[in-house]
Amino acid sequence: MGNTPSVQAKKRERLGSRYARRLRAGGELPAVIYGHHQDPVAVSVNEKELITHLTRGQRVFTIDVEGAGAETCLVNELQFDFLGNNVIHVDLTRIDLTESVNVNISIKLVGKPVGLKTEGAILRLVKDSVGVSCLAADVPSEALAVDVSGLEVGDFLTAGQLQLPVGLTLDEEADEVICQISVVEEDEEAPVEEPEGGEPEIIGEKQEGEGEEAEKE
Repeated sequence: MGNTPSVQAKKRERLGSRYARRLRAGGELPAVIYGHHQDPVAVSVNEKELITHLTRGQRVFTIDVEGAGAETCLVNELQFDFLGNNVIHVDLTRIDLTESVNVNISIKLVGKPVGLKTEGAILRLVKDSVGVSCLAADVPSEALAVDVSGLEVGDFLTAGQLQLPVGLTLDEEADEVICQISVVEEDEEAPVEEPEGGEPEIIGEKQEGEGEEAEKE
């Protein structure tokens, strides 16, 4: 996976939405660290630093908590504002790089399907991510490139047909449709389909007993 980025964090002594807003106004993101049968720890991290790493595909970090030492953590969930544009809170899960984790990896379609040469043909992306399991050290930092250039009208691609990198195992039903080519008749309006899941992306899953929140935003 390459080097794990290190991110500085500070413990939060005050919780609640008012103090969270103050943190965000000062360029900090509220976060909570869960996992490994330890108590949750409320922290804040530099927003610009973390978002920069996330946009580069990083999901595993060394979180260096001021006065408490460093811990390896997986980004478990990102919470967005009501417009869905800005991250307002981060859930982190303590992990060991040698343990297995469940994550969602983004899908990037590449190539131009031959089926699009047919008049009225469209390519529908049904799912923009796929669930996999792998060692924490092997969590991909890039989207999974899927070649769709060979798809004809009526063809579809399922999760089970994806060529996953070595070390990754599909963690959902193999017959889940990822994308498909279909023709829209002139007298019918093309349906607007969104990728599954309107909620903020869940990067991993909290382990059993870790679902209690340290605070309510």
